[in-house]
Parts: sequence; C-alpha cells; structure tokens
Amino acid sequence: MATNTVTLHRVLTAAPEKVFRAFSDPNAYATWIPPYGFICTVQQMDFHEGGRFQMTFTNFSTGNSHSFGGQYLQIIPNSFIKNSDKFDDPNLPDVMTTSIWLTKVSCGTEIKIVQEGIPAVIPPEMCYLGWQESLEKLKRLVEPDIPDA
Repeated sequence: MATNTVTLHRVLTAAPEKVFRAFSDPNAYATWIPPYGFICTVQQMDFHEGGRFQMTFTNFSTGNSHSFGGQYLQIIPNSFIKNSDKFDDPNLPDVMTTSIWLTKVSCGTEIKIVQEGIPAVIPPEMCYLGWQESLEKLKRLVEPDIPDA
C-alpha cells in the first residue's frame, strides 16, 4: 500500500453544520469537490456509516473521466467524516483513506483533512494542489450568507 499522504488545514467563516452539509449533500458536494477544470457526477451517495458512494470526475477540456468510490467508515454529525476511496482503474489499486475534522471556532469552522494511501503514481503535491482548489470552491459555497427574501 502506498504511504503518500496529504494534510490540509483551513478556517472557514461558516458554521460546522453548514460545512458538514456541503460534504453530505450530493448536489453540493458535486459543485465543490472536483478541482478546477473538472466536472463531478455523483452516481451514488449513501451518506451514513457503512454507506457507499460512487462518482466520476470528467476533465472538461478533454472529456476523459476517472471514476472512484468507497465507503463511509465513520460519521459524527457536524464534526468528523472518515471514508475509504478507491479508483475504478485497475492501474490504481490502492485504497485511500480520507479523514475530515470540523471544529467550531470563534469565527466559524476549523477544517483539517488528512488523505492517506494515495496511489504511488499520483504525486502527493498534485493531490495537495487539487485539494487546495476544492477547498477554495468549498469556501465560496459555504461562506456566503444569502437570505431567501
């Protein structure tokens, strides 16, 4: 198993409940999780411990796609999510584990993400860059407070 790991940390000016919802709602998740230049299609998202997910990232420039899925290993509402993750491509056989901590702080939510077991053929710095883009999109989704009226 690969030992490639990335760790990310951010503070968002949104409540943990709103940030958690961005991870648990399939439509919201599809808007922010793919890095810039990719479209995400969520085929399955059973967001509960033991539940499974399946999704596809499509490169908007080339049309090429890669699919992956996994299982939700642990969920503590509004504070912790841990899931396994595996690419459908047999050339990327490693199983990754992603852990997400959401902690309420004075101005919103501290978020920490650790992704472990990244396949050896994927440079961890590229994975880190992709996560940075995704977290910027997450920020743009959860920080605005837009009233309905």
